[in-house]
Amino acid sequence: MIGFIVAGLIIGALARLIKPGKQNLGLLATLLLGLAGSVIGGVIANLLGTGDIFELNVLGFVVAVIASVLLIGVAEGVSGRRKVRR
Repeated sequence: MIGFIVAGLIIGALARLIKPGKQNLGLLATLLLGLAGSVIGGVIANLLGTGDIFELNVLGFVVAVIASVLLIGVAEGVSGRRKVRR
């Protein structure tokens, strides 16, 4: 479980480094988006037959980072809409 949290934090941090611009996300949001991306990457890697959902492999890691970048973009869009309405 601790390894899963650490992997999620690393994946979220890498996704924030890859995504251009400044993200207004805290450490907890980075962790949660990294964990979500990690689960998505594990599921896709499992569907492709490269390993188990919770098994760390290269394809799952790459897909997890890409999914986290997309999730960060969605989170920015949602938080940006909230700020405009106020």
